[in-house]
Amino acid sequence: MEGQPTSQSADQTARLVVAITARALFHLEDGHQLFETLGIDAYADYQRAHENDILAPGIAFPLVRKLLALNEGAGADLPRVEVILLSRNSSDTGLRIFNSIEHYRLKISRAVFTSGAEVYPYIKPFGAQLFLSANPDSVRSALEHGIAAATILPAEAAEQMHQELRIAFDGDAVIFGDESERVSQENGLAAFHANEVERAHEPLSGGPFKGFLSALHDLQGMFPAENSPIRTALVTARSAPAHKRVILTLRQWGVRLDESLFLGGRDKGPFLQAFGADLFFDDSSQNIDSARRHVAAGHVPHGISNE
Repeated sequence: MEGQPTSQSADQTARLVVAITARALFHLEDGHQLFETLGIDAYADYQRAHENDILAPGIAFPLVRKLLALNEGAGADLPRVEVILLSRNSSDTGLRIFNSIEHYRLKISRAVFTSGAEVYPYIKPFGAQLFLSANPDSVRSALEHGIAAATILPAEAAEQMHQELRIAFDGDAVIFGDESERVSQENGLAAFHANEVERAHEPLSGGPFKGFLSALHDLQGMFPAENSPIRTALVTARSAPAHKRVILTLRQWGVRLDESLFLGGRDKGPFLQAFGADLFFDDSSQNIDSARRHVAAGHVPHGISNE
């Protein structure tokens, strides 16, 4: 019945819940620039006048399409993945966004429109394990509240190289805590390697993306290993002998990544392109700038590199 809350069990059927903002999903930069220069009234008039013009796919559109495709074969009331739209538009100016969602046949039914207010308070009530936004302040607020979040700079969708969903992660300050990276930045590479050798059997602490990685790993387990539509990679500046602590930590967590690239400081961009990442997460702005020339990349403003 309309107005009655959905049952707790039905609300939690999705194994993975991703919250995404409209500027990450669609290419909205013309309207956004109008808002920045002429204000909210001009922006609202523009969106109403163009509400039947379909928006071009944004940088995260291919990722969302692949995420929703993971529901194929699942019951309508038992989705494996749910994508939630969060927008600082009003519902009135946001009608163009929903029209575009309908046009592309994206199965997104839940949304929040805040008329300019922050959207991050609604992430936890939806049970989302990941938040993607073009707004750095919203991302920082989400991270401060214990939610895996990344800033993805708006751009048109890139050409896709694989049918699989491919997600790549940096290690320190993303999957793991930043305690080892602090040693490296404060005392140098030799001290970092000595610390990692000494503590090889001491698990690293969990970083902001540990929960999302675990949820993604659980989702992978719902498909045959030899024909999984999901592939993950660790792409880290670490090299031997610092690799061992990472491997043993993941083993203790019971989490498997399909590929692990220990690059020893090499530029990550070409390797991410070779992997075919739909999205790469890193705490370093420098690494993100390199990665964005090859794949979609999300900056995680967490840890010592962002203090």
